Parts: sequence; structure tokens; C-alpha cells
Amino acid sequence: MENKGLLFIPDISGFTRFVNEIEIDHSRHIIQQLLEVLINANNTGLEISEIEGDAILFYKFGAPLDLEALYKQVEKMFCEFHRHLNAYDNRKICQCRACVSAVGLTLKVITHYGEFTTYNVKNFSKLIGKDVIVAHQLLKNDIDQHEYWLVTDNLLQDTPPAGLATWMKWDASAKQTETGEIPFHYTQLSQLKKELPPEPDPQLELSDKVKVLSVFKDYDVDIKTLCFTTVHFEFRHQWQVGLKEINEVEHFLPGVGSRHQHILENGQKIMMFTSSFSYNPEEKILFSETDEKRKSSTYYTIEKAPDGRSRLTLDIYIPKNPVRQLLFNLFEKNALHANLRESLERLEPIVKEMVLPLEF
Repeated sequence: MENKGLLFIPDISGFTRFVNEIEIDHSRHIIQQLLEVLINANNTGLEISEIEGDAILFYKFGAPLDLEALYKQVEKMFCEFHRHLNAYDNRKICQCRACVSAVGLTLKVITHYGEFTTYNVKNFSKLIGKDVIVAHQLLKNDIDQHEYWLVTDNLLQDTPPAGLATWMKWDASAKQTETGEIPFHYTQLSQLKKELPPEPDPQLELSDKVKVLSVFKDYDVDIKTLCFTTVHFEFRHQWQVGLKEINEVEHFLPGVGSRHQHILENGQKIMMFTSSFSYNPEEKILFSETDEKRKSSTYYTIEKAPDGRSRLTLDIYIPKNPVRQLLFNLFEKNALHANLRESLERLEPIVKEMVLPLEF
């Protein structure tokens, strides 16, 4: 049985300690997504021993990967990690501290070569050996930067790292432990983040649309409370006429592009996606939902009313088509107008009792 191999630990950091229940839950979901991103970016046949909080212990028995192949693996994980964070930051809806600060999360990667073996606990393969301890000790070090790749001299085999990228600058250091000194080299990875292309606009809104209906109502609450009550799916069935419940299809936190299913009281199921969101609580908050068949969009505009209250406006858009517009005006408009009016009335007692559970 082989007992030498590569130990590879990507470690996420940057979240502060949250005490609010929603922020704790959201930070957990964000870390879960990022761990999945790192696992999916594994293209060198690394095995997973275990997920350790915000880190993953990968390993691979056999001769060490050459440094260039190892760098390509580090590069892929690092770039996919930040690409995901950039996308989430651009598309997020929730404004809690966990969601807002997620884009500032960092990733470091520890790589070490040494002796270890596995033992099985039911369906899990655990690692044991002194070099497993060494790799974990290196997670705590004196490096000032938060995003770097650390390579132990065991892995370098006395060959200084060079020639991987023109911007790359290596520094040498060592970790002092009870059993001796662990020499290593490290390099910052922040340049990779700077080189990532900007996140493209998802372009999910109806491209050629016409407004066919608009209703509004003013409420004696602040704009953030009205926004929180309106955008969160768990409250929607309490005030929207004809809606029984909303099921979130994706497991990740809702954002622009995420899909959710509207289940109506008549049993009909409509797949929807969030098609836009902009957040400026000092002036206006706007978000929209479009059905997956792109038959219509509903725009929710939340802004300060002239008398100091907060106003919610619901605008209905359909694709620009004379026949479709005529049919809507003849057979749908009056009933939908009445339902929207009643929905806005139903919202009033709910929004008055709403207490924001977080900094939103």
C-alpha cells in the first residue's frame, strides 16, 4: 500500500462571527456553495478525505505532481472561487451582513508532500500520519497576506519554485513546531483575482415589452421594512391573492437568475425567475420576476412617497405584441387589476407588524 502522497488544503476565511440567526444561516449557505465550487474545480484526481469547517482536506497517493500541474490546479480553484463570489455579489438580493460581505472572502491553499495512510470509518476514508498534522499546522502561520499558495520544501524537493507566471514572486519562510521547523515557500495569488473578467450582465428581462397594468399603495413603514416584507418568499402567500406557496428550486440563496415555483390556490404551478434587482434604500429599490415561458414580468418598485411614507408599485409587462395586448385588455386586465389591488391591501397589516430581524 502506498503511504506517500500529496496533501492539498484550500481554506476559506474572511467571515466575522455573526450572532443573528439569519446571518449565521446565510453564511453557512455561502460557505457550502463555495466548498462545492472548490470540489467541482478539482481536475487532477484529488481525493477528499473530509470537509473541515471552511476547508477541504484533499489528498493523492503517489509521486508528487510537478509544480506547473499543481499551480494549474491552484489557479483553477482560486479563479472559480472568486468568479462565483463576483457573480453572487452582482446578483444577490439579501442585504444582510453575511451576504454583503461575502465578496470579501479569501482563499489560501496549503500543499505538502509526505507520509500518511488511510483508515475507514463506515463509508468515510480518514487520513492519519505525522504529515497530515504538519499540513494542518501550516494553516496557522505568520504570513500577512490572506490569499496565497504555500508549498513546503518536501514538495519542492529542494528545487526553488520558478517559471510559473511572470507576476509571481516567491518568499521563503518556516513554521516552528514542537517537533521542529517546517520550511516552505509561498506566493500571493491576488493577481489572479485582478485578471478575472467582469461578471457579464445576465440579460434576463423581457427585451421588447410593454406595460399593461400598474397599481400602487403607500404604507406607514420605512422603505427597508417594506422591501424586506415584499422580496422574501416566505411572506408572499400571506398577501398575494391566489398564491398558495412559493418553493425555491435552487438550494442556494435567491438572487438574479435564481428560479422559484409559484403554486397557486387553483393547483397551477408556474416556474419563475428573478430577472432584475437594484438596491438603493435612500431612493428606490426595484426588482422583477419573469415567468420561465417569458409571458409576463412583474416589477416591484419600492420608494419614498411624497408624504414621507413608503410606496410599493406593481407594474405588469408583457411582450410587445398587438394581438397579445388586445387579448390581455379584453380577458385578463380587470381581474388581475382587482387581485393586485386586494394584494396591496392585504400587505398593509403584515408590513405594519414586520420587525427587521437583521441589518437589511
